Amino acid sequence: MLLYVTLGTNDLYRAGHFYDAVLAALGYRRQHYSEEEIGYSADGDTRCRFWVVTPFNRRRATAGNGAMVAFAAETRAAVDAFHAAAMAAGGVDEGGPGLRPYHAHFYAAYVRDQDGNKLSAVCENPE
Repeated sequence: MLLYVTLGTNDLYRAGHFYDAVLAALGYRRQHYSEEEIGYSADGDTRCRFWVVTPFNRRRATAGNGAMVAFAAETRAAVDAFHAAAMAAGGVDEGGPGLRPYHAHFYAAYVRDQDGNKLSAVCENPE
């Protein structure tokens, strides 16, 4: 359904440092960089699916109230690594790794980046 997702930042260099560390824990890496945007994808994907950008209108980036991006994680260990990388890179804890009540195998962690964007990593596998 989704082609790609973008989140705004007020400091592309700082955001790149954060997302390089956090997304590597899930198997995604930086594939594109310019003065306005950074793009990430999984190895082998032909296009970037996640973008961190400076706002097109040149106004200050703000986080959306109620907005969140959830990344798929293959294992619970990857969720743990995502959360640890986010904390080490200056993120804010919004809910540490653990099972959630959405279904029996919904294992997730929640963080915010330095611009206030809310992120999650979710493993729905039973291990």
